Amino acid sequence: MGPGRFNTILVREPAGYPGDFVPGYEAEGCSGMGAPRNTPMQIIDTLNKEINAGLADPKMKERLVDLGSTPLAQSPGDFGKLFADEINKWAKVIQFANIKVE
Repeated sequence: MGPGRFNTILVREPAGYPGDFVPGYEAEGCSGMGAPRNTPMQIIDTLNKEINAGLADPKMKERLVDLGSTPLAQSPGDFGKLFADEINKWAKVIQFANIKVE
């Protein structure tokens, strides 16, 4: 998964653990919209434009904030980078803690 493969709607949830226990780490939930691989960029761009317009609506913003979220309108590339950065960050935690799949 990489830049250009995601349409974006990003909603960050309030921060919480493990940052409370592991210095330098912060855990946030986020929601985003993805598109299947090989979706034409014209479709991704259209969806991105419409979703970002929805996120710009004052009533939508207010509702998301009331739910404890922070709406962020981003480009598909920005969301892909955020997604990749989060995978890398948590891969380090998993390796450091020697976490194994059971």
